[in-house]
Amino acid sequence: MTTLDHIEGHVPLLHGLNPLQRIKELNTLGRALTHYGPADLWEMDTASLPAALGHLRRRVRQFAQAHMAPNVRLQDEAEHARPGTLHPVARQLLIKAGRAGFMSNAVPAPLGAASLWDMRFSPAYRMAIQVEEMSAVCAGQMLLLSAHHLGLAPVLLSGDLKAMWRFIRPMHHDFMQGRPHLFAYAITEPTAGSDAEDGHGAHTNRPRVVAKAVPGGYRINGQKCYISGGDVARKVAVFAALEGEGFESWTCFMLDAGNPGMSARRTELKMGMRASSAAELTFEDAFVPEADVIGGLRKGWALNRATLNASRYPVAAMAVGIARRACELALNHALDTRLGGRPLISYQEVQLQLAQMVAETRTIRSLLWQQARGSQQARQSGACISKFMATDRAQAICEMGMALMAEHGTRTATGLEKLLRDIRLTRIFEGTNQINRLGLIEDMQAQLLARMAGEPINISV
Repeated sequence: MTTLDHIEGHVPLLHGLNPLQRIKELNTLGRALTHYGPADLWEMDTASLPAALGHLRRRVRQFAQAHMAPNVRLQDEAEHARPGTLHPVARQLLIKAGRAGFMSNAVPAPLGAASLWDMRFSPAYRMAIQVEEMSAVCAGQMLLLSAHHLGLAPVLLSGDLKAMWRFIRPMHHDFMQGRPHLFAYAITEPTAGSDAEDGHGAHTNRPRVVAKAVPGGYRINGQKCYISGGDVARKVAVFAALEGEGFESWTCFMLDAGNPGMSARRTELKMGMRASSAAELTFEDAFVPEADVIGGLRKGWALNRATLNASRYPVAAMAVGIARRACELALNHALDTRLGGRPLISYQEVQLQLAQMVAETRTIRSLLWQQARGSQQARQSGACISKFMATDRAQAICEMGMALMAEHGTRTATGLEKLLRDIRLTRIFEGTNQINRLGLIEDMQAQLLARMAGEPINISV
């Protein structure tokens, strides 16, 4: 059996004197106050979490390695499926994730898989931990599982207990019984993506999905696009403006997949996250009863904003997971590759690059955990900062890995080129990063306007 002492005695040190040996020269108190041993950074971070969250992190990691890792290439390279078609492997993944509780653990029992004890921690914090572990294995399969939580969010954030009982309890029951019961979230329109999420854009844009009041409910007409899982969901939360009004009248309607007026005309052939579909949904006099209005008429704008502020934390977590995987691939490449008769990692320039990648990955994770930890009431500024910083830096980390691995990184077999394809999407959905930067300033605008009006308000960042 290879021991650390054996390795220390036979493998050339990367940096001269051996700190593991020299630290022993300190007295007992000095050694107690100093740690200079080999460190698994993932284990260190997991140990720093509350016990319940550390257990969650380990459970999700084991699940992702067992049920997602074997099918990364298969799911990424699968033939483009017809709308409404789930790959058999994807269906099995949904069944296993559902039975493990990962499809309903944002909600406490009896509505979902979380315990009341779990609810000590904000859903954003728990989802950030869960999503990172899945994303570090395969961002496409992660999105297949995680976009579902976005579709659930309007029901939860509406605060309507009757709606939660009607829509969420059956979903949880089906998943626990091995029957996939996905939700989807439909806001993006052909002429309104981030414009529909930005106050100025929504004020000046014309809605293309409109709900007309009819006896007993509403008829919806129009088109939504790039809806993650929209073609395979059982329920779709559709945001539509009321007839004759603008985006300020946005209302959330819950449509069943069997609605004869709703159809998935096509799914996009995407650059990244290919295991999850992006559907174009068409509505032709799709009738929705009044009981399926979520949160009340004209409350959709506020509901959408609250949903996005909650979901930006998981998007940041996607980026952290992808960045982490890029670091792992680059580190393994540097250990396994020789240049000039020496391991690549023995060159200080390579070490400097790897150190930068690891440091930036840990920095964005720390930012995310800090912001998500206290987000029982999701704050827009913290959500926006987490999202745009994590996703911007994660793409830079992936590009550093590509530079280090050079031509090896371009090969599909290495996995790094997939990371670069996957990471770009995180900078677009939940509002482009430009919109998220504006969201940060928007969250400060009451103070800014008061200061502009001459009030003696101190603005501190």
